[in-house]
Amino acid sequence: MITRAISAWVTVLVLCHLFLATVEAGSTSGGSNVLLIISDDGGLDGDAYAQATSCPAPNLDALAQNGLQFTNAFASVSSCSPSRSTILTGLPNHQNGMYGLHQGYHHFESFDRVRSLPLLLGDHGIRTGIIGKKHVGPEPVYPFDFAYTEENNSIMQVGRNITRIKNLVKQFFTEGHNDTRPFFLYVAFHDPHRCGHTHPEYGQFCEKFGNGEPNMGTIHDWKPVKFDPNRVKVPYFVQDTEAARRDIAARCTTVSRLDQGVALVLEELRRAGHEDNTLVIYSSDNGVPFPGGRTNVYEPGVFEPFILSSPFHPESKGQKSSSLTSLLDITPTVLDWFNLTYPDYYILKKGETAKLTGRSLLPHLKTAHPNNLRSLQSEIGLGNEDEFSKLNRADDVDAVFASHTLHEVTMYYPMRSVRTRRFKLIHNLNYGMAFPIDQDLYISPTFQDILNRTRSGAPLPWYKTLLQYYNRPEWELFDLELDRQELYNVAHKSTYSRVFKSLQARLKSWQNDTYDPWICAPHSVLQDSGAYAHNHQCMPLYDIPTH
Repeated sequence: MITRAISAWVTVLVLCHLFLATVEAGSTSGGSNVLLIISDDGGLDGDAYAQATSCPAPNLDALAQNGLQFTNAFASVSSCSPSRSTILTGLPNHQNGMYGLHQGYHHFESFDRVRSLPLLLGDHGIRTGIIGKKHVGPEPVYPFDFAYTEENNSIMQVGRNITRIKNLVKQFFTEGHNDTRPFFLYVAFHDPHRCGHTHPEYGQFCEKFGNGEPNMGTIHDWKPVKFDPNRVKVPYFVQDTEAARRDIAARCTTVSRLDQGVALVLEELRRAGHEDNTLVIYSSDNGVPFPGGRTNVYEPGVFEPFILSSPFHPESKGQKSSSLTSLLDITPTVLDWFNLTYPDYYILKKGETAKLTGRSLLPHLKTAHPNNLRSLQSEIGLGNEDEFSKLNRADDVDAVFASHTLHEVTMYYPMRSVRTRRFKLIHNLNYGMAFPIDQDLYISPTFQDILNRTRSGAPLPWYKTLLQYYNRPEWELFDLELDRQELYNVAHKSTYSRVFKSLQARLKSWQNDTYDPWICAPHSVLQDSGAYAHNHQCMPLYDIPTH
């Protein structure tokens, strides 16, 4: 009798737990929502990360304290449009088709059959909105119910004017006041992207835009914070010179606008009554726009801030996760939050099913997830707690991948990489060419300073020479435990030969799983149709001299 009573009690507890987990995880019937905030060329700013690249960001620090902070998060590509496409599809750029920038003569777009996050959510009755920088296409692949972007507004207004952004967020909530559907709102700041090449009148980072000075206009909700160039933090990948310090100081002022803008968005979320039923995700599209940063797959180009804040997981607040995390995880995380499964479909060829290689991050929040049934069983004496611990460890991936093809249309320098906790392997496919420099970085004070000092022979307190930066070998392998700055390539060191071959195999396997057209490059040609349709082959070019 006692045994039966305990068994019945346990069953009731387990069923209750499953019911609550389903509701709290954010089923569409439960009305939970998602707010995704992405900065533009953002860095590891604020005390939350305490990096040498950081500018003060007290509101981002507060968000980190109110959520789970991932300390090993990485972009899967180091370029604006391609990265945004991966965020909104969960597919690497070589799979979704957004190989480079979307706007102007670059004109890259995702494939027509790609099922993006806003498309999938809209199909399941979830209201979608975007404010700020969209930078992806075509429209049928990335549709939003509510859209104020560079496609129908000034990007300066919807991406940098934080008062305008605040009002648009308020408008989104006001228009949806009587709408019972859950929502997905994507706020994509244009800060702290450089603007010296497009709007030099506002400074290198548009740090003067809206600051109240003559001809600069006024952003009423922004209290500009100015920084002394002599006191800013200079990261290892930027030369320590006056020109670079001034550049960094300008960026930090723009970060202050982003930081205050994030606070305004979160305040509108609270005022609309959605603070207690909305998952908030904060990250950036790629690394900072300095040498070694954006367009590189070195650490400064792909290391990203990542914060996950859930009202249903109070125990996660202020916590940190060292799990290797990718921006490819955002789509599966959002789908999981809404209890949606990724559809079974193909993009280009029947039989080549599109599959997500990222994974949901909700398990890291500890509660409101079916896996926690095992935790509950352990607490009440059922199951094996050691097995549950092993399950949690297995959920923690041990590698993240990157695929970079182009930035601007002229910048053909495809790279593929795999990063584990200790090692990073980079495959530079176009290694015979000098590494290309994008337009806005080229005219920046930091890069012009490097050029001028190199040309004149003046001292250059930088971690590389300009020629070393331009000229890269086909394979680069770094032992990050011993070499955080990625200065010593050990790809051909005999002591690392097993690691080198193992990572090459892992990278090739990921490229195969994601149908990478560059899988055979640069020394072979991919044959995957006709006689090779069911037996893809890399046919050698015999372009490597043999001795």
